[in-house]
Amino acid sequence: MKKLIIMIMVVMVAVVITSCSSRPKVTRIDAQTQIDLSGFWNDTDVRIVCEALIRDFLYSPRAAQAIADIGRRPVVLVGSFRNESSEHIDTGIISTTMETVIFNTGRLDFVAGGAAREELRAERQGEIASELGADFMMFGTVRSIVDRAGRHSVRTYFVSAEMTHLETGQRMWMATNDEIKKTVVQRRNRL
Repeated sequence: MKKLIIMIMVVMVAVVITSCSSRPKVTRIDAQTQIDLSGFWNDTDVRIVCEALIRDFLYSPRAAQAIADIGRRPVVLVGSFRNESSEHIDTGIISTTMETVIFNTGRLDFVAGGAAREELRAERQGEIASELGADFMMFGTVRSIVDRAGRHSVRTYFVSAEMTHLETGQRMWMATNDEIKKTVVQRRNRL
């Protein structure tokens, strides 16, 4: 009987130790820290691409001329970015980050679009007479190329964006950012 109790206690201790060791260890890090665990698209990539594309737009001679033609700070509507890559990418994060970068430049304003605009209209009971319209609309795509050889692969991301004048339909700026290029080496499986 004594041996049975000791054996049960040993098993219980082993279960407790095993369950404690299977808990994940969580460490908080600075949001600006660049971490790339898988080689897939991540938060750092979004930040780099959005900031570079908006900077490219703001310093484009064609965009500068279109902005000057309006004669005031232009209003931009950020539309959707389509994911045409080979992996899952939440392009809503790209659109939201573009809006934030645009807003923080202080050189452009933007209006809510899509579901947010409909929600605002419903709150105002459908009144749209005082609603500010957009001058330009930005939208784009995300594509990727994966080059593989054995355990090695290179992922290159191409994020294209364009700004279109809503009244005329004229494209006033287009750019593609291909700064995100990653090499990935898969570990060998050990048996």
